[in-house]
Amino acid sequence: MTHPLRFAPSCTRHPEPFNTKGMMPSRVGRIILAVCFGGLLAAPLVLKQQPVSRAPVDAEAALARYGFFMEEVSAASGIRFTHEAPSFDPKLDHIMPQIAVVGAAVSVVDFDRDGWQDLYVTNSGENSRNALYRNLGNGQFVDVAEDLGVADLNRDGTGVSMGSVWGDYDNDGYEDLFLYKWGRPELFHNDAGTGFTRVTEKAGFPEWTNVNAAVWLDYDRDGILDLFFASYYPPDLNLWDLPSTRMMPESFEYARNGGRKYLFRGRGDGTFEDKTDLLGPQSNRWTFAVGAADLRGTGYPDLFVANDYGINEIFFNNEGKGFTEATNDTRIGAVPKSGMNVSFGDILNQGEYAVYVSNISEEGILLQGNNLWVPSRKNGKLTYQNMASAMGVESGGWSWGAQFGDLNNDGAMDLFVTNGYISADRQESYWYDFSKVAGAHSAIISDAKNWPAMHGRSLAGYQQKRLWLGDGLGRFREVAQAVGVTEQYDGRAIALADFWNRGVLDIAAAHQKGPLLLYKNTTTPENAWIAFDLEGTKSNRSAIGARVELYWNGKMQIQEVMGGSGFSAQNQRRLHFGLGRDPQVEKAVIRWPSGTVQTIESPEPGKIHRIREVS
Repeated sequence: MTHPLRFAPSCTRHPEPFNTKGMMPSRVGRIILAVCFGGLLAAPLVLKQQPVSRAPVDAEAALARYGFFMEEVSAASGIRFTHEAPSFDPKLDHIMPQIAVVGAAVSVVDFDRDGWQDLYVTNSGENSRNALYRNLGNGQFVDVAEDLGVADLNRDGTGVSMGSVWGDYDNDGYEDLFLYKWGRPELFHNDAGTGFTRVTEKAGFPEWTNVNAAVWLDYDRDGILDLFFASYYPPDLNLWDLPSTRMMPESFEYARNGGRKYLFRGRGDGTFEDKTDLLGPQSNRWTFAVGAADLRGTGYPDLFVANDYGINEIFFNNEGKGFTEATNDTRIGAVPKSGMNVSFGDILNQGEYAVYVSNISEEGILLQGNNLWVPSRKNGKLTYQNMASAMGVESGGWSWGAQFGDLNNDGAMDLFVTNGYISADRQESYWYDFSKVAGAHSAIISDAKNWPAMHGRSLAGYQQKRLWLGDGLGRFREVAQAVGVTEQYDGRAIALADFWNRGVLDIAAAHQKGPLLLYKNTTTPENAWIAFDLEGTKSNRSAIGARVELYWNGKMQIQEVMGGSGFSAQNQRRLHFGLGRDPQVEKAVIRWPSGTVQTIESPEPGKIHRIREVS
């Protein structure tokens, strides 16, 4: 697993800007020149990283200044989980840390419908166990995956887990599990919260495909959930038995030798119909994350795809009849980067979703920057502009999972970003050797045998996480260290949920070859909140795709129930709104996937409102 770097192996061989095809000037070349003239490639790069010493975080000061404080409580809550990485074909041993670099994923589900949010976390070592942490409601969690049949899912010959998403595919009231893998995707039916029945063969999914992203949606609004997922590597590639080491991306910016996309229409009985043709021609890009949301206000979910080694893609839903790729028309495909995350947030409280896509930045080496795609409309046409730099959320390190949520309940969306690639030897860095293949011919890049051996060195390791507080006006300030998020594990997936049912969003963070951490949020009581737990009737029972428009104190914010969000993650289905001080809530307008519009007048703050779709 690697990512686009902007280096040249030799500053004298390529004095002019070029791209990896050697055809025309590009951003690659511009950064190559900056790196070369800066002297960073003159000699092997050695980072003298030392352990970070931290003063104790002042919780009272954090509450007073920022309105919240995060306390890491995983061990105290009974969560003791450490991710294991896989070991692929020995031909890849020299760069195995780069290939086996994902798989730490986390999703939130109330699988037994007891009103408490549970956690499912994936492992990726061969024969390792996944975990399902049941929330006991008293601050404690217990792993029930083994007893319920969803632990031993990484057996030899079946592939290894990359993530999971939950959705009620048969509308029986219980969330079912789709487990995506580098290998065989799996589907499990939830047996009323008492166990899970494997129904993989019945579903009709591919027998083997290297999926790294998935999302539940109801693309045709028939009341039955569908699945969209995408593979990272080509679907027929078996990473444990490689016929050749020519399995890497052909380009750092325009690679099209990766995986493929799939769209499966649910029939409601556990079987699915392959409708991938509705997406149009395959691009075979290296997909890391997907998201589904109604981006245009049509009532139908659109698709946003974040791709490594290339441009992102956006697909507009044609009223359930198919999808139109609008990548170039929306400006989403303007610049190729290293897309690893898709998350949506109404950051300006204007009823429009901005889209956050994580990429890579390393000070003094690589300034790729994360993207915050902010929408605008002109003559009815939706376009996006990258406002990450202007809004202060561009530099996130080697970023992975990201989620929007109002963490201090002030009525504005905040943004949590996890990061860190490979944390190994603190004294030695792999950046220089890694750069040797970045500007080479595609025949060199695409063959793993040409990649320099890592020899236990770090690459963008030991990074500090980012937590940006939003003000609802497009300004963010970074506060992670000040509010208690100080760890430097190699972060991957994060999920937001109110695990203690207190009216605040907590954070679950999964780390590659590291622990699952649980951050308990303490928020100032002066800020109010309100939450909506939706259940569809004519719409799918999970209410995935249902949108709530909340109006209070002259403000408005939208949120949508989503069947997956971020990198290899899924937040709670319950929608949580911060309201700030002294809120006067006017109404909540619920737009269900069925087309039904339901208005709740003056809903009371400080409560979870459980709303069933009117028949």
